[in-house]
Amino acid sequence: MTEQLTQLRNEIDAIDDELLRLINTRARLAQQIGRQKSGTAYRPERESQIFSRLQQANSGPLRDEHIVHLFTEVISICRALEEPLVVAYLGPQGTFSEEAVTKRFGSAVTSIPCSSIDDIFRKVESGAANYGVVPVENSTEGAVGRTMDLLLLTPLKICGELQLPIHQCLMAQHADLASIRRVYSHPQSFAQCQAWLNENLTAADRINAASNADAARQVAADSSAAAIAGKKAAEVFGLKICATNIEDSPNNTTRFLVVGMQEVAPSGKDKTSLAMATHNRPGSVHELLAPFAQHCVSMTRLESRPSRASLWEYVFFTDIEGHQEDENVARALQMLRDNATFLKVFGSYPAA
Repeated sequence: MTEQLTQLRNEIDAIDDELLRLINTRARLAQQIGRQKSGTAYRPERESQIFSRLQQANSGPLRDEHIVHLFTEVISICRALEEPLVVAYLGPQGTFSEEAVTKRFGSAVTSIPCSSIDDIFRKVESGAANYGVVPVENSTEGAVGRTMDLLLLTPLKICGELQLPIHQCLMAQHADLASIRRVYSHPQSFAQCQAWLNENLTAADRINAASNADAARQVAADSSAAAIAGKKAAEVFGLKICATNIEDSPNNTTRFLVVGMQEVAPSGKDKTSLAMATHNRPGSVHELLAPFAQHCVSMTRLESRPSRASLWEYVFFTDIEGHQEDENVARALQMLRDNATFLKVFGSYPAA
């Protein structure tokens, strides 16, 4: 070992010691804040501001996504000292939904796998979980209808959102594709990987599973089968990854929502989600949307769903830029309340 290398390693050791001291100091300050403030320890707007400030200050060589990942874990651990959080997600273990929980809340939370999206909402509504993480739309497959329907019925608010790139893997007990006779996966994953399957596993039967993680569980007991799932599932069920990134679209992304009981304060870069309905007559939808243009509010999403109240009537789900406390957004929403036959604001939260 050269003298220069020894010196560099000694400098790294000194930096690590200082990092440890500073992280523990941060943790003690978080505990003090927890004793002084009321309400939940999870403050999405505050965390969003922290990430924005750190990314602006980042001079490299770490990339911004590395900074966010690193400080998500630091914040998660410090938050757990204030208040241990319980987060419900669509299980079982090894799903992309579990990855979404870790991406948003870090590792220092208790995660509860649920059998359905309905069960996630029930867990949070009953207080069995502080928050729920639910899928709402995929870039290739579209909206998750059950999540949208439940938002209309629940007292819960949207507290946050995140976008998770979906990278599908083929996994099995071994790496011999020639011996694969069956492929298990969720129908949506089959739809996302058709081109790869048609080229590489044309003769294998495709068998639908309740989830990608359930597919991996079944393959763990079947040496002639493979599963399509995320890398997390391979870790959970002890499978070998035979191929990575087999999705047809390289931009395949799922958007998740965080639902809970709290209203979120403005962060400076927010989004507001709502649902609205109007009369079924010519020009009514144009009139309904007019307040957004009049008050310079940008819509980022507009999607219709059948109304459960009347046949052939529809509810419009909308995402807009800004917080409902922003002056222009508040004025637009007031005009909507005056004009719409139905309006429900699901919440304002930091935009991903």
